[in-house]
Amino acid sequence: MTRADVSAWLPTIVRAAVVAALVTFLVAPELFRPLLAPLAETGQPVIYDRASLFDLTVSHLTTVTIAIVAATVVGVGLAILVTRPIGAEFLPLSRSIVNVGQTFPPVAVLALAVPIVGFGEKPTLIALFLYGLLPIFENALTGLTRLPPAVVEAARGMGMTDAQRLVKVELPLALPVILEGVRLSVVIALATATIGSTVAAKGLGEVIVAGLLSNNLAYIVQGGLVVAVLAVTLYDALSALERVLARRAGRIERENA
Repeated sequence: MTRADVSAWLPTIVRAAVVAALVTFLVAPELFRPLLAPLAETGQPVIYDRASLFDLTVSHLTTVTIAIVAATVVGVGLAILVTRPIGAEFLPLSRSIVNVGQTFPPVAVLALAVPIVGFGEKPTLIALFLYGLLPIFENALTGLTRLPPAVVEAARGMGMTDAQRLVKVELPLALPVILEGVRLSVVIALATATIGSTVAAKGLGEVIVAGLLSNNLAYIVQGGLVVAVLAVTLYDALSALERVLARRAGRIERENA
């Protein structure tokens, strides 16, 4: 293998090693005790053991996934609506709706949601949903309004209906831009979901909060590193998917040009 081959494969090898280390830590955290022990004061527990780190990670990812899927459905749906002649007049209203999540900090959303839906996962889902709307909506809107006119006209000239053009041409071409907004929302949600533990939601924030309350740096590092590695890994994976979709969109554009 040449040096160029090694350089080309190095990023993939590093990513695989990071993911492997993360999975190993979640399944067998005791293996990392020697690395974390210096961060805990004498007599303090080193590895968080009030709940399984693996289970907390799954709960954290589940909450983020549900919220982002819902935000994607609503955000893309609104973008499709306001880019059709029948819904163009609703653009200012749609922008006001998706900006609600950016108007209030997540803690304020949780405080307002708890009296309505109670403690647990629901307030966190509401906060993540509202925070995820804006990037997804704006990217979907950008993707759908900046399509190559020649391609759209070619699809219309082929006799496609409005629904066919949307499904077969417009959405596939706009998908890479939409996914960029989803990627941003996922990263934001992964970090924001940690505050859910303040309202009794299961997640990695539980580890961080426990560390803050007990002044245990080992706990804080455990929770923070897992969230950070998850964010970087998912960001990287979605970026790769975005590149694949961009190449596919380029092929669709050439076929319809």
